[in-house]
Amino acid sequence: MARVILGVSAGIAAYKACSLLRLLREAGHRVRVIPTPDALRFVGEPTWAALSGEPVSTDVWTRVDEVPHVRLGQTADLVIVAPATADLLARAAAGMSSDLLTATLLTVRCPVVYAPAMHTEMWEHPATVANVALLRQRGAIVIDPASGRLTGADTGPGRLPEPEELFAVAQAILSRSASAVTGAVGALCGRRVVISAGGTREELDPVRFLGNWSTGRQGYALARAAVLRGADVTVVAANVELPDPAGARVVRVTSAREMHAAMLAEAAAADAVVMTAAVADFRPVVRSDSKIKKDGRQPDPIVLAENPDILTELTGQRSRLALEGQVVVGFAAETDPDPDAAKAKLARKGCDLLVVNPVGNGLAFGKPDNQAVIYGADGSRTEVPRGSKEGLAEVIWDLVTVRLK
Repeated sequence: MARVILGVSAGIAAYKACSLLRLLREAGHRVRVIPTPDALRFVGEPTWAALSGEPVSTDVWTRVDEVPHVRLGQTADLVIVAPATADLLARAAAGMSSDLLTATLLTVRCPVVYAPAMHTEMWEHPATVANVALLRQRGAIVIDPASGRLTGADTGPGRLPEPEELFAVAQAILSRSASAVTGAVGALCGRRVVISAGGTREELDPVRFLGNWSTGRQGYALARAAVLRGADVTVVAANVELPDPAGARVVRVTSAREMHAAMLAEAAAADAVVMTAAVADFRPVVRSDSKIKKDGRQPDPIVLAENPDILTELTGQRSRLALEGQVVVGFAAETDPDPDAAKAKLARKGCDLLVVNPVGNGLAFGKPDNQAVIYGADGSRTEVPRGSKEGLAEVIWDLVTVRLK
């Protein structure tokens, strides 16, 4: 059981923190909620106390004998501030301690995550940009907000990521030691990474398609881990029904050809590209404009055409555009992995790393765990035993980071 401090600042998105609190509690963590005084205008103290089972206060004068801002900071395993308003980010960056939350932030030595939420103009203001940069420079994790509907009719970047994604971020951090988190934070700072995720679909008619069982969980785990390491992350997602990874930009596609176009466009300015998606090798030559019906006759055979080899074209584009230092990672999902075939595929594709993982018969697709052998173009071989997809993502980024120039 971890000891988590959930900081809540005065934004309309404070109501979402109630769901995050419930998820953390259901996972067995002990959560102490520290709202700012104005945050109680949005969600009251009785709600936080009832959901957390812990006392709630906003100032350093309650139970002074316990010196709460010091005690809480010294014993916490994780602090996550959601929502983090522009005002809260400014006060944290300036080292102010005008309430219990900001005072506690000065005493903690555990990982600190800020999940900003505000109007687009506030998020893009030079003062906020500078405050975020300073907090990141000091080792804090600041997750870029999502884009979407804001207060009123406004839309744009500034929306608090969904509670499920913030919970996944918290779990990913708590699964690592504090030293491992500190070492990883900033490892990809300033780097742009592009990740494909999910499974493509090739239409037969308006209601049917050829597809696969990929859900995008491994790609989203990679995106989440890259965000925590400070990267600018873009995910090209094919038919994924998961909440967008907190802090990542998502480009949605359906077919292999759509993913081909999106990946080549996004990869042209990337430092690292990870091709996690399960892409259909073939597509129907003819798509029926109406539903193919069962009328007692044998249907026409489905003639297939080969789809573009996206991984090979990514490495080809790297050479053609002289993208020196770009690291390309491929995935090979195999029902019966063979080391010699994997090495041959690695050479044929021209990528730097090839992650070979067993699939089928209840393995990998749609499951929370994975296992793999990662082959490197330099002759390296890294075995990753069966474990969480988040754990595999960390190993992959460790291998990518040492190869980045």
